[in-house]
Amino acid sequence: MRNYLGTMIVFLGFLLPVRGQSLGGTTVFNFIRYSSAPQPTALGGENVSQQTQDLSFVAYNPALLNAKMNGQLATNFSSLKDGFRNYQLVGAYHREKLKTSFYGAVNFFDYGSVVETDAAGNVLGQIRPSEYIVQLGASRKYGEQFNYGATLKFVHSSYGSYRASGLALDVGVSYTDTARFLRIGLVLKNMGIQTSSFQGAGTESLPFDIVVGVSKKLEKAPLQFTLTLHHLHQFNLRYNDSSFNIDNGFEQVGNGNVVDKVFRHLIFSTQLFISEKLEISAGYNYLRRKELNIGSNGNGLNGFSMGLGILIRKIQFRYARTFYEANFATNQFGIGISLK
Repeated sequence: MRNYLGTMIVFLGFLLPVRGQSLGGTTVFNFIRYSSAPQPTALGGENVSQQTQDLSFVAYNPALLNAKMNGQLATNFSSLKDGFRNYQLVGAYHREKLKTSFYGAVNFFDYGSVVETDAAGNVLGQIRPSEYIVQLGASRKYGEQFNYGATLKFVHSSYGSYRASGLALDVGVSYTDTARFLRIGLVLKNMGIQTSSFQGAGTESLPFDIVVGVSKKLEKAPLQFTLTLHHLHQFNLRYNDSSFNIDNGFEQVGNGNVVDKVFRHLIFSTQLFISEKLEISAGYNYLRRKELNIGSNGNGLNGFSMGLGILIRKIQFRYARTFYEANFATNQFGIGISLK
C-alpha cells in the first residue's frame, strides 16, 4: 500500500506542472466541460465519487468504471437554449482475462442552422456548427478498495470553414470503503494539446482541471451526500473586469475574501433513495451561481440543479433540470440499459 501511495504522489508531482488556464475565455474546446448526463448534472454538474451503477459517471472519472457495468448502455439527451441539442451514447465491456473494464462514448453537440455573414454583415448563407467528443477508457482494480483508470478523448469543433481538433487525457483514481459506505475520487482532467487550430488562430490550452470528490451514504438513512472540489490547481477563480462590473451592476471583485474564494471550488449535492426504484437528486454549484448572477437583479435558482431516477429491472430512466438564469433552465433525459 505504501508503494502504491508513493507512486501516486510522484505521478501527481509530474502532472501538476501541466498548466491549462481554466478561467473562461482562456481555453479552447470548453464544451468538453459540459455535463451531458442527467444524474451528474442533477448533482451539480461535476461528480467523481458518486456511489452508483449509472454508467454515465465513467465520463467524469474513468476509475468509477467496474465489472458490474459490463454490457451496459447509456443514452442521454439535453435540450439547450435556442434549439441547441446535445446527444451522448456510452457503452461498457468487461474483459475478465485482462481483469480490465473498457468503455467508449460519443458526445455530439448540434447548434442548429446559423446565418453566416462576412465582416461587413453581408449574408453568405447558412452553416450548421457542431462539436463532438469521442472517448475511449479503461479501468482496473488495485487490491480490494482502489480502482484506477484513464480516458483518451478526441475533440473536434466545426463552424463552417473554421475547424479545430485536439487530444485530451483524463486519469482517475477511486477509493471505496463499503463497510463505511464511503467513496473518494480524484481526477486530473483534460491534459492534452490542440492538434489543429482554427483558421488564422494559434494553438490554445485545453481546460485542465483537478477534481476531488467525497461521497458518503448514511448507514441508517436513505441518503448520500457528496462534496466535490474542482479547479484545485488554481486558487483564485474570481474574474475581475472593473469597467464591466460597474456598467452591469456586478460586485467589485478586488482581492475578495478567502471564504468566497474557497466556496467557488465547492459543489454540494445529495441523493435521497425513496425506494430501490426511485431516487431524487439535488446539487448546488456555488461558482456557477456567482458567475451567472446579474447585479442586484432577481437571479432565481441560479446554480441549483435537481433530478429524478426511476430504476425498473434492467432499465434506468433519469431526468435533470438545471437553472442558469431567472428565466432559463435546461432539461436532460437519459436511459440506461443492461444487456446482460
